[in-house]
Amino acid sequence: MSTLVVYESMFGNTRHVAEAIARGVATTGAVKTVPVSQAREEDLSAYDLLIVGGPTHVHGMSRESTRRGAEETAHKPDSTVTLEPDATSEGLREWLSSLPPSHGRAVAFDTRADAPALLTGRASKGIGKKLRHLGFDLVAESESFLVDKESHLEDNEAARAEQWGRVLAQHQ
Repeated sequence: MSTLVVYESMFGNTRHVAEAIARGVATTGAVKTVPVSQAREEDLSAYDLLIVGGPTHVHGMSRESTRRGAEETAHKPDSTVTLEPDATSEGLREWLSSLPPSHGRAVAFDTRADAPALLTGRASKGIGKKLRHLGFDLVAESESFLVDKESHLEDNEAARAEQWGRVLAQHQ
């Protein structure tokens, strides 16, 4: 099985989750992990499974305005986060909107604040909807991985992401 993991990350949390998922998936096949800024270079039809994830911003996928907001947060003098190198480039929303109709198997994930999804929203909901609209079959329920109030990945979330990747790989 060959898997492509595409992620968008502002402060590194979603990247860490994507890398952990990839480690889990790699137990049963080849996996490649790329930031969304490099995803246009990939032939999606070459993969058996597409895993797509991003941070939850204002109840959904990021937009140009929310990416600018993340950049402003990272540059504040008292900030405890560091902006990822390509955080202000095109996001998942734009990439998914640019894709032609396709087919294949896919699954979505997100990172979001550690609070009820009703309050935070879930980027994975929009990601999954876009993937289905493009023609992908979603092979599992989307998953959220949690960050704390300082936008740092909660303890054990990377391990949980790796385990989720193993489960995804076993069911393919």
